[in-house]
Amino acid sequence: MKHTYSISGMTCEGCRDSVTKKIQSVEGVSSVEVSLEDHQATIQSTEFIPLEKFQSVLKPAYVIFDPAVARFTDSIQVEERSKMAQLKPLFLILAGIWIISLLLNVKTLNAGSIMFDYMGLFFLVFAGFKLADYKGFPPVFGMYDPLAKAIPTYGWIYPFIEIALGLMFLARYQTQIALWVTVVVLGITTVGVVRSLLSKKQIKCACLGTALNLPMTEATFVENAIMLAMATLMLTQTFT
Repeated sequence: MKHTYSISGMTCEGCRDSVTKKIQSVEGVSSVEVSLEDHQATIQSTEFIPLEKFQSVLKPAYVIFDPAVARFTDSIQVEERSKMAQLKPLFLILAGIWIISLLLNVKTLNAGSIMFDYMGLFFLVFAGFKLADYKGFPPVFGMYDPLAKAIPTYGWIYPFIEIALGLMFLARYQTQIALWVTVVVLGITTVGVVRSLLSKKQIKCACLGTALNLPMTEATFVENAIMLAMATLMLTQTFT
């Protein structure tokens, strides 16, 4: 039996390979071809296999469904649920950083101090995730960051730039320099993010390295925009 199913949640070749291996492991499957561009899987099996069985071996981020019976609105909802499932770790991490930043300044609630601590923790936490798969980060980062694409070495040193910025903000050391570097570095990355979103390309976001399967979405732009806004605001206050 041969059937083609739709699969949502795939954002890179690694996703495609993972889905292929998982489906191939299901008993009764003789062959499977997964298309990242079409978000489809063509499965050849010796017997009928219910969709629930395929879904049980896939990660929650990937949702398999039959386009022949699924309504258009259902497929949109499936895609949204998949996207939210993938972005959940990002939202939890950002919320955690905000909470810690507020707790560190609970006595004074000084806005400037809270933002410095937030930016410092943000860079250190995100750099840590990038270093978790240090070899895998530069190629993915170079897919959308203009500077990393032009100069591959930049992708290799980028996590250490984040570490340096994080320590500078937390230690309140040369914060004006750190703010300018933040604006330049995140400004370049944001340009790449916007280009990727406008091109509608399905690529992986490297903001939390490659350990977590995060798609390039509007949330990535918002994440960078918040940091850019804070850095710009702090620079404005410095000169006023």
